[in-house]
Amino acid sequence: MHLVYPAVLSALLFCTGLYGVLARRNAILVLMSVELMLNAVNLNLVAFDVWLSKAARETLHSGQALTLFTIAIAAAEIGIGLAIVLAVYRNRGTSDIDRLRDTAEGPATDGPGTGAPAAEKAEATA
Repeated sequence: MHLVYPAVLSALLFCTGLYGVLARRNAILVLMSVELMLNAVNLNLVAFDVWLSKAARETLHSGQALTLFTIAIAAAEIGIGLAIVLAVYRNRGTSDIDRLRDTAEGPATDGPGTGAPAAEKAEATA
């Protein structure tokens, strides 16, 4: 098997994941897109490991070992990421990334359009 087939498939998977990260507004879909990107990297690691081991005639499969570490890290990342998304959803009621701000801050009270002119207008009439 040629190295081109898994490399092209990996590039397509990575580009699909990158599009999902940049275009999606739902946090869970963004996490799924990151997982897709990690799987594209894993596919590249295994494909190049097989290709290099055939060329060098060595039995040390470091690409496959790195893939196992990447899978373990990705599983931990998706667990923590999903827990954060669920906590934000419980507190805010939405998982839309554009509507979320820092979870530590409350509603904005100063700045344009946040009610400060209405308070000044009420003081002026009183």
